[in-house]
Amino acid sequence: LQDVVTCIREHVTLDAAGRLLAANAERHLKDAAEMARLFRDYPEAVAESRALLERLTFSLDELRYQYPDEPTGEAASPQEALERLTEEGARFRYPDGVPEKVRASLAHELKLIGALDYAPYFLTVHDIVRFAREKKILAQGRGSAANSAVCFVLGITEVDPDRTDLLFERFISADRGEPPDIDVDFEHERREEVMQYIYEKYGRHRAGLAATVITYRTRSAVREVGKVFGLSEDTVNTLSGTIWGWSSAGVREADIRRIGLDPADPAMQKVMTLSEELIGFPRHLSQHVGGFVMTRDRLDEMVPVMNAAMADRTTVEWDKDDLDALRMLKVDVLALGMLSCIRRAFEFLGKHYGGAPTLATIPAEDEAVYRMLCRADSLGVFQVESRAQMTMLPRLRPQKFYDLVIEVAIVRPGPIQGDMVHPYLRRRQGLEKVIFPAPAAEHGDADELEKVLGKTLGVPLFQEQAMKIAIVAAGFTPGEADRLRRAMATFKRVGTIGTFQAKMVEGMVARGYERDFAERCFRQIEGFGEYGFPESHAASFALLVYASAWLKCHYPDVFCAALLNAQPMGFYAPAQIVRDATRHGVAVRSPDVNSSDWDSTLEAEAPPSPPPEKGRLGGGQKRRPAGDRRGGGGGALDDPETFS
Repeated sequence: LQDVVTCIREHVTLDAAGRLLAANAERHLKDAAEMARLFRDYPEAVAESRALLERLTFSLDELRYQYPDEPTGEAASPQEALERLTEEGARFRYPDGVPEKVRASLAHELKLIGALDYAPYFLTVHDIVRFAREKKILAQGRGSAANSAVCFVLGITEVDPDRTDLLFERFISADRGEPPDIDVDFEHERREEVMQYIYEKYGRHRAGLAATVITYRTRSAVREVGKVFGLSEDTVNTLSGTIWGWSSAGVREADIRRIGLDPADPAMQKVMTLSEELIGFPRHLSQHVGGFVMTRDRLDEMVPVMNAAMADRTTVEWDKDDLDALRMLKVDVLALGMLSCIRRAFEFLGKHYGGAPTLATIPAEDEAVYRMLCRADSLGVFQVESRAQMTMLPRLRPQKFYDLVIEVAIVRPGPIQGDMVHPYLRRRQGLEKVIFPAPAAEHGDADELEKVLGKTLGVPLFQEQAMKIAIVAAGFTPGEADRLRRAMATFKRVGTIGTFQAKMVEGMVARGYERDFAERCFRQIEGFGEYGFPESHAASFALLVYASAWLKCHYPDVFCAALLNAQPMGFYAPAQIVRDATRHGVAVRSPDVNSSDWDSTLEAEAPPSPPPEKGRLGGGQKRRPAGDRRGGGGGALDDPETFS
């Protein structure tokens, strides 16, 4: 395997490698007895090495991460500053008074944040979002941060805690003892402005992007090893073409025979054997999509750093798991194309319709929006525009916001492979009775599972529910449930969750649940090992589903123009987007050298109208046409002022 890896690194075949390969197999760590045998003529060398080793007392435990100090204004401490900002944000979010449910959540969260000393972290994220807002860059937090009422009133997330019932401990928990992780999406075309603000604020010596370790999967392993053994390009392509998706299961002999190759051939056997050994092996170090690490002192005193390939970026050489092990806080600065589309749409509404809403002020629970989605009229709508989602929409028939949360989460490999989709749909349609098995009377309340699975009709659709089932029904500790959550993390290798099977099934049986139900429950949870959504993540995405659907429903002209200007993104080509808009009554004009702009624009044909009230379809007003996207080489014309 060492020879193969060397050939991959040097881009040569095994036959041509020559002296690039190691001369022998001695390049490995040897135990003390072997070293003493090798240096038996020089025992003092071994003694000096041991003496040096004894003087080296460094341990990673000695690294003490210090989060950077954040400006607190007139406040005496970061916690006090956070509490002031929270109070101001709550008054802004709820001008008619903060609901009691939200006020209780804020008090609980602030108490826990103070106890764990995470206030500076929240101030950092608030400052980043504040910068984006000042620059008119649309941003929205997602992931487990959407469980937080504090994040909502600070403007980090847009999921109103008064409309949802999420689990703050999924975000921060004293039992887990791990740092919070806030993911914030920004417009994909302007995220670099936010990243450079962070570098400018902290300096590249104190801020850097986390790394990510890219490992070999079956297809890449087969391709690389095949090239090393001198297989032709056609053979390598055909062989790797038998592998579906991101499989890590190796190539089957039947597939090798099917493409006309002999699996008994010695060279082919070596390719297959070494490919399987290479699966999961680190291939190269890349940079995280947006995970920033900031420190109080120099970053290179804590972690190894390097310059990224892109100018003006610094990357640390540890991945997120390494950073978590040392409890180093990171902020994920991510990019999302739909935010670019929505921001442009809001600008069009302000310019042409006399009023621009925000993500938080779009009229809630609009019946016309849900009717449109039930018809699967969702081309261009965030997350529900794929063929699979369009097929699901008329079956699930969303009628409220939480239905969209389920819609986002249910069309995923995890729920599908865990056999959760059909039971949920049958129960939702009244074709199957909703039953919540109960433990033995001496082991707990009869409705303990109903409290966990009531919202999803007895079917576990979210990671949070899997954690709660493990704790409530199987007797897991919070720490064990968190390890289960980590095993369910996206794109983990198949089989990780299986290590929890015996404990969970036997734990449920011991508490009086039937074994068949316990095993079926675990199989459903096991599906999350492929890909399952946290409820908080789905809630954040559901808000963008609703916002984009509201725009498409009431302002198809605005939505079409904004979507074209945000390309490339989504499933559909611009021609399909335009064709869908014309089907909704939007007039799309041909390019005009005297009128067209670089981006798609709208031309007024009727007096501006305000956005429709909740539940009212704005279809009675005359639509403004979306102008086609046009290159604006105005400087070559005699009268560039004619450009709009």
